[in-house]
Amino acid sequence: MGSDLEIVRILLPVVIAGGIAVFVVMRMKHKYKKGTLGKKESKGAQNLLDSLIPLGMMIGCTVAVLLSIFFPISLLSTIGLGAGIGLLFGYFAYEIYSKEGESYS
Repeated sequence: MGSDLEIVRILLPVVIAGGIAVFVVMRMKHKYKKGTLGKKESKGAQNLLDSLIPLGMMIGCTVAVLLSIFFPISLLSTIGLGAGIGLLFGYFAYEIYSKEGESYS
């Protein structure tokens, strides 16, 4: 029984982060096929828009490492979950920022 719980504790972060990654990739693929990816007029705004998802992942990893320092949680689990949750928040930020002042060149 104890080994089953350990296997679940090991696989759960991978399953959660993997599910989030599949969701984000499928949504971006759908938006690409429809031709509704976010477009901004200025180059700086477009660069920021394109960088929101990776920035979300980096911030998620940073927050996860800090949480791992202060709470008794495995570092490997928190990094995986932090990157997955950061990916999801980065995607939401991408969606919100791409809707603001929509301009399709």
